[in-house]
Amino acid sequence: MLEVLLGSINAERILIFLFCRNEGYAREIASFYNTVLSPIQKQLNKLEENGMLISKLSGRTRNYSFNPRYPFLKELQQLLEKALSFYPEELKTALLYNRRRPRRRNKPI
Repeated sequence: MLEVLLGSINAERILIFLFCRNEGYAREIASFYNTVLSPIQKQLNKLEENGMLISKLSGRTRNYSFNPRYPFLKELQQLLEKALSFYPEELKTALLYNRRRPRRRNKPI
């Protein structure tokens, strides 16, 4: 939906993912969308170089999130919120479901 405005489908995927989950890493985003890792990594680097995203290392994993000092952050988030409202319900639910804690051992399913 925002592919034309942002220049690539991967930029849209990354920004929507980070908008819904507040942070993420390249392999997580690529596996969520079932796509190749290298274009996601290149787009993340491009967005970070331009100041839209920031990253921090957590062990060997580089986590990305929105740069709070980005001058158009509020407007960008409003645009992403509006775009998300037009996404299919099952994709919206999957994006907003953010379970990150590991499951307790021997816990019944």
